[in-house]
Amino acid sequence: MSKTLENRLNDLIHEIKEIKKQIILDKIIQVDVAQNRINRWKTIGDKVSSKWSGLSSVEEIRQQREKAW
Repeated sequence: MSKTLENRLNDLIHEIKEIKKQIILDKIIQVDVAQNRINRWKTIGDKVSSKWSGLSSVEEIRQQREKAW
């Protein structure tokens, strides 16, 4: 009888370890996806910035605060 309980406990411990591994892998995947999105936005920002010919965002904000209209 106790052997059965011991086996069940070992099975539960093994299952918990497997679940923990899966959680860690899922978190790693989520971080990778988020990092890829950030990198894509930075790339797009760099492309837009290199083609921008108007006022800089800092200058635009400065002019809006001065209310020179």
